[in-house]
Amino acid sequence: MLKKILLFVVVLSFSTPLFSQNKVTISGNVKENNNDNAIAYANVVLKSKTQKAFIVGTATNDNGFFTISNVTSGNYFLEISSIGYLTYKEAIYIGTLSNFINLKTIQLTPDVTSLSEIVIDTKQDEISAKMDKKTYSLKDNINQSGGSVLQAMQNLPSVSVLDGKVKLRGNDKVIVLIDGKQTALTGFGNQAGLDNIPSSAIDRIEVINNPSSKYDANGNGGIINIIYKKNKVQGFNGKVGFTGGLGALWERKENLPSIRPQYSATPKINPSLSLNYRKNNINVFFQGDYLYTETLNKNEFVTRTYDDGTIIKQQSKRNRDTHFSTLKSGIDWNIDDKNSFTFSGLYGTEVIIDNGDQPFFNEDLSNRLRLWQFLEDEVKITAMATANFVHKFKEAGHNLTLGFNYTFHREDEKYFFDNILPNEPVSENSFKLLSDEQVYDFNIDYAKPLKYGKMETGLKFRKRNIPINMQFFPGTNTPLDIEAGGEAEYKELIPAVYGNYIFENENYEAEIGLRVEYVDLNYNVNPDHNTYKNGGYDYFEPFPNVRFAKKIDENNKISIFYNRRVDRPNEVDIRIFPKYDDAEIIKVGNPNLRPQFTNLLEFGYKTSWNSGSLYSAIYHRFADGTITRISSSIGNDPLIYAIFQNAGKSSNSGLEMVYEQEVSDSYSFNLNGNIYQNKIDAFSVVNLYPSENIFSADQQKITSGTLKLNNTFHFSNKLDAQLTASYLAPDIIPQGRRESMFSLDLGLKKSIQKGKGELFFNATDLLNTMVIKKTVEGKGFSYTSNNYYETQVIRLGYTYKF
Repeated sequence: MLKKILLFVVVLSFSTPLFSQNKVTISGNVKENNNDNAIAYANVVLKSKTQKAFIVGTATNDNGFFTISNVTSGNYFLEISSIGYLTYKEAIYIGTLSNFINLKTIQLTPDVTSLSEIVIDTKQDEISAKMDKKTYSLKDNINQSGGSVLQAMQNLPSVSVLDGKVKLRGNDKVIVLIDGKQTALTGFGNQAGLDNIPSSAIDRIEVINNPSSKYDANGNGGIINIIYKKNKVQGFNGKVGFTGGLGALWERKENLPSIRPQYSATPKINPSLSLNYRKNNINVFFQGDYLYTETLNKNEFVTRTYDDGTIIKQQSKRNRDTHFSTLKSGIDWNIDDKNSFTFSGLYGTEVIIDNGDQPFFNEDLSNRLRLWQFLEDEVKITAMATANFVHKFKEAGHNLTLGFNYTFHREDEKYFFDNILPNEPVSENSFKLLSDEQVYDFNIDYAKPLKYGKMETGLKFRKRNIPINMQFFPGTNTPLDIEAGGEAEYKELIPAVYGNYIFENENYEAEIGLRVEYVDLNYNVNPDHNTYKNGGYDYFEPFPNVRFAKKIDENNKISIFYNRRVDRPNEVDIRIFPKYDDAEIIKVGNPNLRPQFTNLLEFGYKTSWNSGSLYSAIYHRFADGTITRISSSIGNDPLIYAIFQNAGKSSNSGLEMVYEQEVSDSYSFNLNGNIYQNKIDAFSVVNLYPSENIFSADQQKITSGTLKLNNTFHFSNKLDAQLTASYLAPDIIPQGRRESMFSLDLGLKKSIQKGKGELFFNATDLLNTMVIKKTVEGKGFSYTSNNYYETQVIRLGYTYKF
């Protein structure tokens, strides 16, 4: 069946027909051909190739250089004239790849100059001309306005969000960047914090499936780049906004007996302020956002069956209060027309209060075995300073960039819980975790536009250090493993160098890049730890990327991609301390984890027409040393231990399609389908915690996918509406399976106050259908779970530009 679907979509892709036009800057240097003297004040004119009509013009400066900006893709004639010289003419084709074209030296002579052809390249729409990424403006995402970045991602093609994790094409090994950089705000090597970044602060999101060598090699699933807003208008201007909302509008499943009520009608508050002042060569900017939410963060009902026939029913309910604040400010200084400097700082605080209950019952709920009630008080602080210096050479787009980024991130977590057993005094337990992460990043990037493409190269150096301290404070009858606490320290050193070359003419494109990384990671463990010793690894590895494309015509292109990437275990993955946010499923890291290396092959095709486009891609990703979490129980111990391991080989293969169509001035739609097969080969591993045991698993394989339909309506009275339907097919998870899910989102937006103001209303999961249903088969047990966490939220918001 899968083969038939793949064949149908590929045939459909090749049977349909413009890439959206973007802007390119052309530069060159005009000289005499007999003495190499610069020709100042020569007239440079760009004309249309068919009608010879004037498009744009300029003049060379004292040194003979010229620049023409904001030129769209197409065929042109370039004419250069000066008194005493014959007019120079050249046919110009502006392509789709580079934003800058350097024509280098053009010589004027009394001789007749034959026409030659130059290929210049630019163009970008939602799906880039290179087909390596997709770009989405959040102002068009009406359904998720006023929520978090994580919520805003739920409507994006190729993206699915489950349990706070982002997946691209069914793969959760995704790296999140902010303005092109890894920061502690979103995590180095993971997706932390996305649900607490207000979408009001964000301009657009880039989804990068095929990163070039310029990007860090980490993250085999791809990259999500979050671009913060930044105003470029002269003078003083800004934007203020306020959003309010309610979630968990009704109770979807009643609590098990004898626990505290679950959250309902949870409030959401998001004020935001953006200020900008630009004058002459100085631009000063500020952005402040605050997000307060109450959330039914988890409401999972579990039935656990052990091999001896014991059946336990439990509920895990978590009421969460979150305060998240970010302040971002900086200055852009254009020192002169060749040199510029940017300094910016970001400060963010995240305060999380969780009140939770976990009751455990026998099969018919007649006997409560025990009750776990907890309070989690977590504070996260992030401070970041960034400095960038850019030197522009004479040719447009010929730049040298020096960058430095420092990040400090503190995680201060206090966890208090009462372990309530029948006929026993209440056991009051707690633990405290403190980690201070410091990261130093330094990079040099060099880019040079060429006549037929561009070249870029650079180097990067990272030093990362995370000292961690976990202290346990046990009560009577404590379940805490107090000998598994203490201190640990994560140290990472990564120097890397890269080079990337792009070539393009009117018929073909080619890109080849190579990134070479050295990684030295050491994880030092408290010598008194009862299980683990010091760990770590080092490697010196190449990470190539290759792309070749054929332009069938102006509106049709095929591309072939290959890249090699890696997933380095993050600090949380190797953290040696047992995590007790679930009373009977104990999560533990593994300092013996090794990197997961992945190769990707992809074939893509895009066709465009005046009112739409169709993009399709077939991909195959295969990995060795697959990082996954293994769950098992030991002997008669009722606890389940979930430990990260390298499980062996796995693969992710599929077909993706994005179809966009503007049906009329009042209606357009975007249809995204992704069908993939996930496979994990049979494997056997040795778990060390809490005692040595062997776990083996048979091969798992499933065909799954996602389907999303975004409908956008434009009404005559400046009212826009959006209706999004999303379907997630069943999928495999470590040792189990997740069932299908469906949601429907609605949004309305109206422009008021002569375009300066905007009102919006939206509702996510309108039908309240999003429930995560899982089945897991472990060593010595199996369980099923249904998580009725909060998914339905309504919001009303207002923004004003000044």
